[in-house]
Amino acid sequence: MTTLFDSYRLGGLTLPNRLVMAPMTRVRATADGLATPSMAAYYAQRATAGLIVSEGVQPSLVGQSNPGTPGLHTDAQTASWRQVTGAVHANGGRIFAQLMHGGRVSHPDTTGSQPVGPSAVAAVGDVFTTSGPQPPPLPRALETAEVPEHAESFARAARRAVEAGFDGVELHGANGYLISQFLSSNANLRTDRYGGTVANRIRFAVEAVTATVEAVGAARTGIRLSPGATFWGVAENDTRELYTELLTELARLEPAYVHLEATADEDLLTGLRRAWPGTLVMNPVLPLGPKQTGRDEAEHWLGLGAELISFGRAFLSNPDLVERLRRGLPLAPVEEAHYYQGGDAGYLTYPAYQYSA
Repeated sequence: MTTLFDSYRLGGLTLPNRLVMAPMTRVRATADGLATPSMAAYYAQRATAGLIVSEGVQPSLVGQSNPGTPGLHTDAQTASWRQVTGAVHANGGRIFAQLMHGGRVSHPDTTGSQPVGPSAVAAVGDVFTTSGPQPPPLPRALETAEVPEHAESFARAARRAVEAGFDGVELHGANGYLISQFLSSNANLRTDRYGGTVANRIRFAVEAVTATVEAVGAARTGIRLSPGATFWGVAENDTRELYTELLTELARLEPAYVHLEATADEDLLTGLRRAWPGTLVMNPVLPLGPKQTGRDEAEHWLGLGAELISFGRAFLSNPDLVERLRRGLPLAPVEEAHYYQGGDAGYLTYPAYQYSA
């Protein structure tokens, strides 16, 4: 029987356990998108994870969603990440960069330009800006000829990620951001080759993965998806068909993994597990929902055929999460007030478990 603590071969990497640290926005980068020494210390503290997936990293300036997030589209940004990857590797870890293009979930106060999206349909909910939460503006609908450039931006950032020492990249195709917007049936109202039918709406995702695989290799490429999710107002009226066809097309490219979120019912998700022949990373509970992933949820999905299990909030407050789960030690609660406030409090200040004499 497979356990969380068995090793696993992922592409060219041997993971010492099945725990993946999920990507989580922490907004600790500099104003110009540079990674910092505190970020290096944060990820190094969690290097016992089988695999770390970084916070979302914008592949272009127009792709930036929130202020304070890091990038991988300038030479300075690329160089700044070497301290992070070096620290993780020095502690025996492995790390992928999550590449996240926000699309319409952005604001001119953050990027200096109007957000772009598949259609001129605004996101739902306030977006973060340097002056506080604001309503999202109407995005500019991309012209057909422009769309491949945004797919290629993932590949360019992937090359920079490998140059910076990352072991691979994960494309953020979930949670209402650009790839998810193209998959959507209400954010994507296009009538060209990127809209309308399922085959057209998955095209951008497939092109982005294809470009990235060509840039850095399939073994260094993963993608995160959130079937049926409604983040930022996206909707899908044909989720099962949409993701079954998407996974079928992705399987031809043989990426390292698909990372699914528990944003749909278990019957649909297990159907997608059967449709996907490669490595599945499963995030077993709804992101930002009331429940955190624990050992029970992880083992349940190992039993349903997932090879790797991603943990989000539990890794924030438990840098030694692997050891705590292995030994059945209590988990420290996370302080939500410190999620996005910046600084080292609630970032570097969670200790490993303190054993009493």
